[in-house]
Amino acid sequence: MHPNQDPIRRIPALIASEISARPDQVIAAIGLLDGGSTVPFISRYRKEATGGLDDTQLRTLADRLGYLRDLEARRATILGSIREQGKLTDILETRIAAVVTKAELEDIYLPFKPKRRTRAMIARENGLDPLAQAILADRSAVPADLATGYLSDTVADAKAALEGARDIIAEGLAENADLLSRLRTYLRDNARVNARVIEGQEAAGAKYSDYFAQSEAWAKLPGHRALAMFRGAREGFLSVDLEAEADPAEAMVRAVIGVNSRAAGDLWLADACGWTWRVKLRTTLTIDLLSDLRKRSEEEAIQVFARNLKDLLLAAPAGSRTTIGLDPGIRTGVKVAVVDGTGKLVETATVYPFQPKNDLRGAQAVLAALIVRHKAELIAIGNGTASRETERLVADVLSSLDGNKPTKVIVSEAGASVYSASALAAAEFPDLDVSLRGAASIARRLQDPLAELVKIEPKSIGVGQYQHDVDQSRLNRSLDAVVEDAVNAVGVDLNTASAPLLARVAGIGDTLAEAIVTHRDENGAFKARKDLLKVARLGPRAFEQCAGFLRIAGGTEPLDASSVHPEAYAVARRIIAACGTDLRSLMADPARLQGLDAADFVDGQFGLPTVRDILSELEKPGRDPRPGFQTATFTDGVETITDLRAGMLLEGTVTNVAAFGAFVDIGVHQDGLVHVSQLADRFVKDPHEVVKAGDVVKVRVVEVDVPRKRIGLTMRKDGGADAPKAEKAAPAKPARSGQRKGPDTPSKPAPKPSPPTEPGGLGAALLEAMKRK
Repeated sequence: MHPNQDPIRRIPALIASEISARPDQVIAAIGLLDGGSTVPFISRYRKEATGGLDDTQLRTLADRLGYLRDLEARRATILGSIREQGKLTDILETRIAAVVTKAELEDIYLPFKPKRRTRAMIARENGLDPLAQAILADRSAVPADLATGYLSDTVADAKAALEGARDIIAEGLAENADLLSRLRTYLRDNARVNARVIEGQEAAGAKYSDYFAQSEAWAKLPGHRALAMFRGAREGFLSVDLEAEADPAEAMVRAVIGVNSRAAGDLWLADACGWTWRVKLRTTLTIDLLSDLRKRSEEEAIQVFARNLKDLLLAAPAGSRTTIGLDPGIRTGVKVAVVDGTGKLVETATVYPFQPKNDLRGAQAVLAALIVRHKAELIAIGNGTASRETERLVADVLSSLDGNKPTKVIVSEAGASVYSASALAAAEFPDLDVSLRGAASIARRLQDPLAELVKIEPKSIGVGQYQHDVDQSRLNRSLDAVVEDAVNAVGVDLNTASAPLLARVAGIGDTLAEAIVTHRDENGAFKARKDLLKVARLGPRAFEQCAGFLRIAGGTEPLDASSVHPEAYAVARRIIAACGTDLRSLMADPARLQGLDAADFVDGQFGLPTVRDILSELEKPGRDPRPGFQTATFTDGVETITDLRAGMLLEGTVTNVAAFGAFVDIGVHQDGLVHVSQLADRFVKDPHEVVKAGDVVKVRVVEVDVPRKRIGLTMRKDGGADAPKAEKAAPAKPARSGQRKGPDTPSKPAPKPSPPTEPGGLGAALLEAMKRK
């Protein structure tokens, strides 16, 4: 077997080229993944085996491995089918073996694929295949004259005979893999995606007015705009079609059968080729390319969501400080929850400073008493309805206090209501009102965003771009991977972590997490990592995967507080001994490590990468990779969108980063958009190059559109003099009560609707076909 026909060699070689690695690295990683190892474990503790592949490379590897194995399975099925038909030649087998995409594979299989009875089949049954071959063979003959020789009971006249011959020729062209490949390439390079308003839907679909007469190159159409078009089509306001110049495409079709003269046969064949392009090939390829566009756009949206989620999960923690959480409300009151430094709920209250009760003094008295009684250091205020009013209430309370005062911080409450009503929240706070659970979650979210956010389904956190329009299974896998990587990058305190947080540790999962918590409740805090092996159903394999990511502070083994894996403790102890001290003394004076040579501690099991990691960890055991804690200060007197004026300089927090820019919370209950062109005084291709969710930034107001609730911002030093007036994106869905939802874009005058380029074209029928496909 030729090497390119061997899946065992082909898959690693292909993946290696895609992730900038060597095939032997990929082979090692595949072996570890197949053996049950997790990506975080491989990335951190198996660097020698994989040659240092990082978690991003490994995630891509795992994803592509699934796709390519599916491709191999399909390849084997197709080869078997063609072989059973007795049509498999050496050339065809080699060609099938060389294919690297499912689309190419299916193109080659088309002529051999069992299919329903087609018009071409019926024509053959009616004896018209010889006619088609005769026309192809003798271009000087008049096809209509040839057709008279093939009339029968089932073929009434020459016209019917020629239509049958055309069907046979068209089917052959439509199943020509080389032609399909060339046409697909042509369309990818030259086709345009056209969106048009459906007649009569102008008013109902006004939110899609940016797309009433929109045309963009398929190859360059940004994913967020494509998803907006598809959403508008799905809701019945837009038609979406693919358009390309027909002449080059028809010329490619004619070239396959050598149509190159003005002879009668060639003229007839030219018409047949044109018909084949318009009726068969264009339709099929349009569906394929719109499907490809959707997949490409969905992948881009998923990547944006994943990056934002990672930034949010790894946001700076305020730390173990007593915190008061406030869940603002007007009629239902402001819910108050006090949690201590460990996140334990110690007291709750509800105050009614706003209408209809207007008990402002009573609310101030309650808050002041809680601050003093619990020596609160932080006050976390949810950013929903009445957030700024509540912040002003807190500011008044703080101004009346003497001595050290807590710091007030506006905290995103996205997903808090989901958590409050969950079974997990009910188990944590069985006797607590749902709204008070939300206040406790807001307080904990400030203390440690990662530990609290893992309790909420990632899709409910609200940092996605068109998250409801993408493949939900693919989205869930991607977001789960982000959460797993974030949790393991930070590490988890084994004796304080909740079950949801433990479940995200490599090798544990929901069942073992519950078992660990149960064991901890029944037997007290873990004294050492090795005690994990006493937990029911937690065996050596799970211990190997999870141990390095679990921390025990003040236990019997000092190294248990570090990220050094128990399997490498002997190496760590040799390093500590070489410093002539113990670990605790070394932590106080890490400079002793500077004179050591990592190569001196390499042995048969652990190589240089692991030794270097151990040295780095011993220098600062249990270090937190997250940034230092900081907060944005909102401008006094700017509390609603109507308070904004162009030119205002404000401070805010980045809440979401999309492909077209970043949304910033500036304290007016409506996030503003910094368009990608306004993020810096230079060209920015990807907004993530400049900002990430959680960043505190200075912005200047460029445009305020109160009716559409859109705020245009800039971070450029020139004040955004040439800020764009809009970015095409589907409008956000209405926010639920008590939640804020940033606009997808600032405003732009809608272009006048214009009729579709091809009335009566494919439109909605294509979209339906895409869904079925």
